[in-house]
Amino acid sequence: MSTRFPPARFPIAKQDKSNAEPKADNALWRIPQWFPQLDGVLAEQLRLYHSELLKFNVRLNLVSRSTEREADEIHFADCILAGLALSKVKLDKPVYDLGSGNGLPGLVMALMRPDSQFLLVESDSRKCEFLKHMIAVLNIRNCRVLNVRLETLKSSEMSLAMSRGFANISKTLLAVNKCFTKGGRFYHLKGSNWGTEIAAIPTQIISLWSPELVSEYSLPDTQARRSVVCTTKD
Repeated sequence: MSTRFPPARFPIAKQDKSNAEPKADNALWRIPQWFPQLDGVLAEQLRLYHSELLKFNVRLNLVSRSTEREADEIHFADCILAGLALSKVKLDKPVYDLGSGNGLPGLVMALMRPDSQFLLVESDSRKCEFLKHMIAVLNIRNCRVLNVRLETLKSSEMSLAMSRGFANISKTLLAVNKCFTKGGRFYHLKGSNWGTEIAAIPTQIISLWSPELVSEYSLPDTQARRSVVCTTKD
């Protein structure tokens, strides 16, 4: 297994906004200041991804317009920190990013973990075209797009998956239960309310899945709390 990051360094210092690099339409790009350990090629790929995401957002509604200016923190830093939290986790089977849409976290994870395979699952054909565009532009060789609905996936097809902003944990597990193999792991990128979501999982579902907190971390500027939760199918 290889990762393009050294071990995580926590906490990340809060960045002075006066030193932030301005981008088109007043969007910020502070990733190099927050993550100086980034491989140079990876840093440039992420910068290009950010630029293309905002450009296509006008037509495709990839992220909320209210998050565009600070997408570097709200979306990219979140995925990078989640990737760091998972840097020692073995990803030896294809990882499904469900409801991928804008490619977060799947594309970021694919860039960080070039020796692992990622499948971006998205039912919206226009968003799939964006994902394919990004894979080509960023020259990502360990990632491909599946333009399918989740319910069409085969029984026991998945053993590794992740999602960010897809659905709450209960709805996610209900949706993927038939698709997952026994012992399969699902990584949920969540906010600070992950415990509430775990508590709300119905009895018939929690009897089939075991939840575990993998990591909690803070975003580098706002200090908003985020988490990675793993549910393993029993």
